[in-house]
Amino acid sequence: MDNVIYYILALLVIVIAIVVIKKVAGCIIKSIAFAIAVGVLLLIYFGLLR
Repeated sequence: MDNVIYYILALLVIVIAIVVIKKVAGCIIKSIAFAIAVGVLLLIYFGLLR
């Protein structure tokens, strides 16, 4: 019976880890996209408008 509990806990930990990684990866991707957008805007402002 101990093995069944061990496998259930292991499966639960894997599912929680996948959810956390998806949330963190989504946040990182949004942050990178925001930084690229700001960089492009700065490039346009300083490169083309001056």
